[in-house]
Amino acid sequence: MKVAIVHDFLTRFGGAERVLLELAEMFPEAPIYTFLYDEWKMGRWFKKERVQTSFLQKFPGFLRNRPQLLWPFIGAAAESFDLREYDLVISSSSVFSKGVITRPKTTHICYAHSASRFAWDHSFEYLKENNLGSFSRFLAKIYLSYFRLWDRASASRPDYFLANSRSTARRLKKYYNVEAKVIYPPVNLANGQWQMAIGKDKTGEYFLIVSQLTPYKKIDVAVEAFNKLELPLLIIGEGPQKEHLKKIAKPNVKILGWKSDEEVSEYLKNCVAFIFPGEDDFGIAPVEAMNFGKPVLALARGGALETVLPGITGELFQEPTPEILADGVRRLRRNLVNFSPLVIAKWAGRFSRERFRKELMEFIEKVGYN
Repeated sequence: MKVAIVHDFLTRFGGAERVLLELAEMFPEAPIYTFLYDEWKMGRWFKKERVQTSFLQKFPGFLRNRPQLLWPFIGAAAESFDLREYDLVISSSSVFSKGVITRPKTTHICYAHSASRFAWDHSFEYLKENNLGSFSRFLAKIYLSYFRLWDRASASRPDYFLANSRSTARRLKKYYNVEAKVIYPPVNLANGQWQMAIGKDKTGEYFLIVSQLTPYKKIDVAVEAFNKLELPLLIIGEGPQKEHLKKIAKPNVKILGWKSDEEVSEYLKNCVAFIFPGEDDFGIAPVEAMNFGKPVLALARGGALETVLPGITGELFQEPTPEILADGVRRLRRNLVNFSPLVIAKWAGRFSRERFRKELMEFIEKVGYN
């Protein structure tokens, strides 16, 4: 069986890239096709020799660093990959990779991290968050209308869809009218790490966020809430909102920037609780926090509804506003003594890498390949 893996962009390391890394280890001989590749940022996990890029890689740097400007070309880039020699193609797709073209005898399985939310249910928020001028906003609306046509058509190309959550599966059904089997993404749950957190004499006094610093993650909502609460909040991550967050944060809120996985583990091990203020299709970071026995406060939308059990592994809040998030923090603090780190960590174990590999291989064997 000759296998190829396709992924949207290899320009930053996030939740989708963690799934890709697992796929790359499962199929070590499979080349990875991607639209853009940043070797400096991603070469640690994905070696240059294994990566096949699209013609977009030859565009000038100022365009490659602004992927939104490349979107009119990405449909053509997806269709330009030559995948004729492969028996199985696995597309790791948030938006575009599902649109690759394969031969009739090739089995194409799309693992969907999302359903192009910026073009569908998140389109109005997307236009607002990007602070576009009147003319740019007008052009963006036209582009989104045309993109939805390509997006819907490209969703007919995979033979099978897998979804990272029931929330994503519902969106795939709504926008593309396709059925998807849910296989939760792999979370790195190093054995026994949570025991270190349980066994500590004293837990740190801070709350923690680990996230990309982009508008749709709603980190600014958490900053404003903790400004009012005057409780310590540490934020780990990089992104276009970093400087804005630093400006609005009071001294009790600290923006730490990028940290290594080992450093993040230390912060998780010692925090009071984990804060997840935005809607995500799954959300790997909250589960990683649970692995350390830490309760999670999350917005009651998207994948958090499938990972956070109110009163058991954390609490939910209903709207992404500072006042309601702050009320959620108060409830969480009142209930801290009732949370069992052992129960929380055991629940996190349901999302292991081993479980992901087993379910994916069982699915591949079930649907077969030529």
